[in-house]
Amino acid sequence: MPQKPGSMYREVKGQPYTRKEYIGGVPHVRVGQFTMGNREGDFDFVVTLVAEEKCQIKDVALEAARVTLTRVLTKNLGENNFKAKILVYPHHVLRENKQATGAGADRLSEGMRRSFGKKVGNAARVNENQEIIKIWINENGVDVAKDAARKASMKLPTPCRKKTKKN
Repeated sequence: MPQKPGSMYREVKGQPYTRKEYIGGVPHVRVGQFTMGNREGDFDFVVTLVAEEKCQIKDVALEAARVTLTRVLTKNLGENNFKAKILVYPHHVLRENKQATGAGADRLSEGMRRSFGKKVGNAARVNENQEIIKIWINENGVDVAKDAARKASMKLPTPCRKKTKKN
């Protein structure tokens, strides 16, 4: 069955469902790593990606943003000239009430109202003005880091803005 669009899970509804000890077979978090680049480096500037709206960000969207960010930074600056960190973790378990589809399903597809649903993925709940990604960089790479943050924000379901400050 194909994956549903991320817009179905963008809106924050109800309480977060995070108690994984009560859920059998929770899907694994699809973010490869949360810290990239030179972890011990000393950098002069910090570029931060900040969410402008409250929403849920699926783990696959975070992974897409991470891959884009590291690809741009590594290609233009090299692997040891930056440090990037994803600051949010997808704790919330997404659930979906699967409906019957196909021929003859028009009479069967209504389903049970307000049903619990099967687990289909994970998401990070993000508040307005919450930092999502931080990039530590030297002065000569600030423009590249801003461009990388802009491209990474295209993968996320919320409008984002960039903040730059001296470390």
